[in-house]
Amino acid sequence: MGDRWGAVSVNRYLSRRDVLVGAGACCFAGLTRAAANATTGRTFATDEVAAGIHVRRGVDEDATPANEGAIANIGFIVGRDAVAVMDPGGSLADGQRLRAAIRKATSLPIRYVVMSHVHPDHIFGAGAFTEDKPEFVGHALLPNALAQRGEYYRSHLDQILGAGRSGPIVAPTMLVKDRSQIDLGGRVLEITAHGNAHTDCDLSVLDRQTGTLLLSDLLFVQRVPSLDGSLKGWLAELAKLKDAGARRAVPGHGPTGVEWPSASRDLERYLGTLQRETRQAIAKGVDIGQAAKTVALSEREKWTLFDDYNGHNVTKAYKELEWD
Repeated sequence: MGDRWGAVSVNRYLSRRDVLVGAGACCFAGLTRAAANATTGRTFATDEVAAGIHVRRGVDEDATPANEGAIANIGFIVGRDAVAVMDPGGSLADGQRLRAAIRKATSLPIRYVVMSHVHPDHIFGAGAFTEDKPEFVGHALLPNALAQRGEYYRSHLDQILGAGRSGPIVAPTMLVKDRSQIDLGGRVLEITAHGNAHTDCDLSVLDRQTGTLLLSDLLFVQRVPSLDGSLKGWLAELAKLKDAGARRAVPGHGPTGVEWPSASRDLERYLGTLQRETRQAIAKGVDIGQAAKTVALSEREKWTLFDDYNGHNVTKAYKELEWD
């Protein structure tokens, strides 16, 4: 994200690039179900990417009043006895529409809300689910990330969407340090806490019943990735995930369902190019500002929002790699 935070009151949108820079180190089909929001009339539609796994595709935009922060892929998983939410949405309204879609699909209790990482487009819908009294599941490092960034995110998102429309900051009640499981009744979901990668608090969820890996922002498809953690760590975690035993994945941005692990190729190519060319720039004595303008430009036509985020990614990579 970039230097738009200084003008956020007049630029009425919130970009992932803004969040990355503004907080110093952080980040902002076939339809099977549709639920209409009673207030705005906006339609919430999901794809059933595998049996019982429903995903809403986020728009490839930054947060605006028009899209109400609905820019990430979010959804829910239905078991025999209960429901788990995979990322509650990018605003309170986004979360409310997700909850309405769940209630249209099933009357089973919502027992778990997985918050995959700290970024605003994945957490601010959590307030819509507090009345269900679920376990809010997060990485062991998520509380620290929320303490450092949560109020900053909330106040700036309110400037975009309107006062109080971002949603409350909801703390996780179930922390995952390594691996854990949640049982929806005849359907056990395996949750993994990852090392420093996209962020330092990424979770993934594996449903072995359908061979589906819900990766959130560990996987970007079509929309340019944003680096908020470790470039080398992200590449290492992607390599490990190839052995997860899944045949399909749900990315945090892009199509609701993709083949796995083949869908990781574009992301790995981009991150590999970023790593290689940043190292070359450092070796040649290119300063960080110039590197941000020149590294990885061969990827420009392959990703949406490339110009918004690549410069930040280069800067982040440069700082990580310059002491290698």
